[in-house]
Amino acid sequence: MSMGRGYFISFEGLDGAGKTTQIELLAGWLEQQGMAYVRTCEPGGTPLGIEIRRLLFHQPELTITPLAEAFLFQADRAQHFQTRILPALAAGKVVISDRCFDSSIAYQGAAQGLGTELIAQLSHIATQGHAPDLTIFLDLDPALVHKRTSASDGRREEQSRFDRASEQFHIRLRQAFLELAQANPQRIKVIDAAQPAERIHQNIVDLIKPHLNQS
Repeated sequence: MSMGRGYFISFEGLDGAGKTTQIELLAGWLEQQGMAYVRTCEPGGTPLGIEIRRLLFHQPELTITPLAEAFLFQADRAQHFQTRILPALAAGKVVISDRCFDSSIAYQGAAQGLGTELIAQLSHIATQGHAPDLTIFLDLDPALVHKRTSASDGRREEQSRFDRASEQFHIRLRQAFLELAQANPQRIKVIDAAQPAERIHQNIVDLIKPHLNQS
């Protein structure tokens, strides 16, 4: 990892795939290595993003159209990159983000039918042309989404309207992520989310080690 240029890792997957667990494990590993890092998320990685997240996830009385939803996510992303991600990378830090633009392409572009090309173009503007160096896609069986994101299992603080979407929606979503991975094999790595958490973590460490050890 060169001086003045950090390393940007994003985590993607269906809700319940274990992103939070893996991000926590990776953050702990980076601390053990003595590496400076920033942990963040989309939406919600900035004060503005927190308000956008509230509108998207915690206002069930609002009817948000797919296109309006897409623009809200991009507004969060533009603020996120300009004020948090790009400064951290410029400072030579590792950035770990729970979701990035691949989620918008999959959720709004593919699963909600707005078109992947449109969302990719909007994302390119919001990120100022930047992309993660590595994206980890935790591949989960869509049939398990509702079980894993149920508020009754005690593992989550919130269940968004995306969690409650139909299994058919999550099937389309998974297919969109897999197509993105196929189109971007150097950046997006697919890991089976059904494996034990520690095995997944070791796979992730093995992927990033060669890049973080570069001088």
